[in-house]
Amino acid sequence: MGFRVSLFCFLILFLIRYHCFAQRLSPNFNAVEYGELLKLAERSRDSPWTRVKSTPPRDCELVYRSAESGLVNRWDLWKRKDNVGIIVIRGTNGTAASWLENFYAGMIPAQGTVKLNDSTAVPYKVAEDPRAYVHAGWMLAVASMGPEMIRKINAYYQEGIHEFIIFGHSQGGVIALLMRSYFQYTAGLPKDIVFKTYASAAPKPGNLYYAYDFDFICRDGWGLRVVNTRDWVPETPFSLQTTRDFNTVSPFTNIKGTLKKQKWPLRSALGYMYGRLDRPAKKASRRMQRILGGMAYKRVKKLLPEYQRPDFVTSHNYTPAGTPVILYPVKGYDEKFPFDGKNIFINHFPEAYRWELEQIYHIDAH
Repeated sequence: MGFRVSLFCFLILFLIRYHCFAQRLSPNFNAVEYGELLKLAERSRDSPWTRVKSTPPRDCELVYRSAESGLVNRWDLWKRKDNVGIIVIRGTNGTAASWLENFYAGMIPAQGTVKLNDSTAVPYKVAEDPRAYVHAGWMLAVASMGPEMIRKINAYYQEGIHEFIIFGHSQGGVIALLMRSYFQYTAGLPKDIVFKTYASAAPKPGNLYYAYDFDFICRDGWGLRVVNTRDWVPETPFSLQTTRDFNTVSPFTNIKGTLKKQKWPLRSALGYMYGRLDRPAKKASRRMQRILGGMAYKRVKKLLPEYQRPDFVTSHNYTPAGTPVILYPVKGYDEKFPFDGKNIFINHFPEAYRWELEQIYHIDAH
């Protein structure tokens, strides 16, 4: 009898321990999970797309809403009943400052320091490769929100929450990508935390070497970007590849040495043709950095007077990051979301993403 009681107690303790420590999140795209995340984004209340109200998310409680910081960035922390924390990063909220953050698209190194004001300098690292570059405006957002997120994650970790989803739609989605990278390389977080990232309708966060790094640290389905192929926002910012953006082993990095091996008439002709192709691309890249980096910085400086100019790089080779989840417009989409020449965001708002999700995965996401 005593043995049976002991065995029963052991089983109860085992089940309790298993319930407390079993992993709730799984890799790869989960249509129901993504549908619920869209609802959480809409609960931000002050985003443009909240004109459409979905049903409240199931089994979730809002436990924290941040103050606005940076260029009017904000984030929410939700707690799911299965002890999963959900960080929801707000997208562009329609203000001039929020839009300026998107257009502040000069590239900066993936390792450095963002000096928000005279007393706040936030060191960051979002990729290992020194050739990795990222968007200046969205890194400003990461610097303004990231340290507080880390404090909140640590606080809830002590309460037993060891798994977190990082989610955002539009601007919130691209910041979610960079924030996941920030968590990877920033000291101060427990190593056993599980992160899963959903970047919905997200623009491109950085260059190819940043994307390589993100896709590596989130390999096997832990970093997802969800794209409606009718949506133009994931195609931004403008991207331009020059010979500077290739791997160092590429023949383009030593084209002059390669041409010197040719005989003079051929060397002269090839050099001329190559210059005609190479110089305009580099000139356009410098112009983009000057306008979207230096000139945009002056606008940012008016809103954040103590924010210091970052070290811009001579590259503008933006590329997507994350494992793609494609929401392809199926039959009936264009009738449901007709483009009239003016409603340029009709394919970008969560309603379009939700409709495609329901049609493709046969679920009710409302």
